[in-house]
Amino acid sequence: MLERFYPDIYVSSAYEINFGEFYDRGYRGIIFDIDNTLVPHGAPADERSKALIKSLKEMGFGVLFLSNNKEPRVKMFNDAVGAGYIFKAGKPGVKGYLRAMEMLGTDMRNTLFVGDQLFTDVWGAKNTGILSILVHPIDKKEEIQIVLKRYLEKIVLAFYKRKLAKG
Repeated sequence: MLERFYPDIYVSSAYEINFGEFYDRGYRGIIFDIDNTLVPHGAPADERSKALIKSLKEMGFGVLFLSNNKEPRVKMFNDAVGAGYIFKAGKPGVKGYLRAMEMLGTDMRNTLFVGDQLFTDVWGAKNTGILSILVHPIDKKEEIQIVLKRYLEKIVLAFYKRKLAKG
């Protein structure tokens, strides 16, 4: 039952992912969450996030931000890096993910998703059939509704880690 929330891959940071390996395997689109995935919640794009997006685009990836935030927040971040975006995406619903792939010109076989939350990011990606990569949140400071979800995430992640340990 909890498996529906398990990420396909779990890493410390979006900045530690070997995206070249995914490109070599045929992936061409990357959908990112923004807050606590690439920068702390509400923060503007920093030099690290700008450099990452630039390198991904130079590698040949299409990049899009999928966020449940309102447009001013998402647009502010996106304007600094020049990718595509969808705001008020309704994650974990599949509609935003499908629209993102349409905008990227990709499909579920060559698109991956990177985010920091199990119950929105990962669950939505898995329901859409996209490879899901969960990263540790960048900052512990979060909105109260996310803090509450983090307690439930810890339970799911404990079962996930136990399953991985068993092989």
